[in-house]
Amino acid sequence: MADQVYFAQNIVFPGLEHLNLTSHQNAYIAYGGSYAGAFVAFLRKLYPDVYWGAISSSGVTEAIYDYWQYFEAAELYAPTACVSATQWLTNIVDNILIKKNGTDLPGRLKRAFGLGNITRSDDFANTISVGISGLQSTNWDPEQNSTDFGVYCDAVSSQKVLYPHCADIKSEVQSLILAGGYEDQVDSLVNPMLNWIGWLNDTVVSTCKNKTQDECFTNFDSNFYQKDDLKQTWRSWPYQYCKEWGYLQTGSGVPVDKLPLVSRLVDLNYTSVVCKEAFNITTLPDVESINKHGGFGISYPRLAIIDGEKDPWRAATPHAIGQPDRPSTASEPFILIKDGVHHWDENGLFPNETTPDMPPQPVADTQKMEAMFVQEWMMEWKLHCTVTGKSGTRLDEWEDL
Repeated sequence: MADQVYFAQNIVFPGLEHLNLTSHQNAYIAYGGSYAGAFVAFLRKLYPDVYWGAISSSGVTEAIYDYWQYFEAAELYAPTACVSATQWLTNIVDNILIKKNGTDLPGRLKRAFGLGNITRSDDFANTISVGISGLQSTNWDPEQNSTDFGVYCDAVSSQKVLYPHCADIKSEVQSLILAGGYEDQVDSLVNPMLNWIGWLNDTVVSTCKNKTQDECFTNFDSNFYQKDDLKQTWRSWPYQYCKEWGYLQTGSGVPVDKLPLVSRLVDLNYTSVVCKEAFNITTLPDVESINKHGGFGISYPRLAIIDGEKDPWRAATPHAIGQPDRPSTASEPFILIKDGVHHWDENGLFPNETTPDMPPQPVADTQKMEAMFVQEWMMEWKLHCTVTGKSGTRLDEWEDL
């Protein structure tokens, strides 16, 4: 944030040295999504004299250590058949991997999935969870959208075998369902499980080439974690969540009276491996260093809170289910995009590309509201300049540019 403030207060653009384009004379409005959404919300609150306004889109302003709630959006908004099948099949997996550990059943389960060479059961459980984890990657814009989540849900919801090459393991899958404690649902679960296996083989298992499955899918790779040259750009975000933000997405954190959508073997010990191996961080993240800035309740004039109804990160935003609703005003817009997922307002179309359905009406409406409240903020800026005597950059100068 201090870097952003320095930029705003000192920037001189090449070729435009004759203009004062710093925040001393111009309104700076920050706009970010997800982590950057939280970032700009804090920026507006901590540096109100530098940043005139901010739009926080899917801004994760509440740091949470065990973020098992990430999967609640899928539980609430994915097709019911997809959710039920995933919960039951995941429970079968856990009953075998945890309760039948020490027998030949865990090995048989891995082999049925085409992952017989993954040594650790937690690595296996994590690998097979990628389907239900894909909600965040869905988008109204075809260029941004991933279809994996929908294809996965269609697969595990179907009572037809969609992957014919899996038919020859049907009897083994029936046996595994029995061993997993679902003898009364063998007939209804065998084809969804075959489809889960088929989908996973086509989208995940097949990507592992010229390496062992442990090399492809393990979370325990000390040699990789020790790499710290400047090419290792992956390091910056894990360092931050290990140190302060948390957001470890687990199945173990789901309350015991609910069936999780991902295995309970995906626990805090498993998801924090990177913290220990890459950064030697063995303490809990200091979430209070983030949440002291407002958390769920963050509020400030000319700070807009925009979130998606079906976003897996909604549970870490001011729109989290169970948090108090707020009035939406021009000064403090508070907008939940119906059917929206992760910062859906941040990408758009040129006027000649729009259609009656693109962007979807809730997104189009939100973007229109953003334009309107920013215009109102700029009217306040004009009044502010009149009162304070700030000159700013004149409209005709911008037009010349």
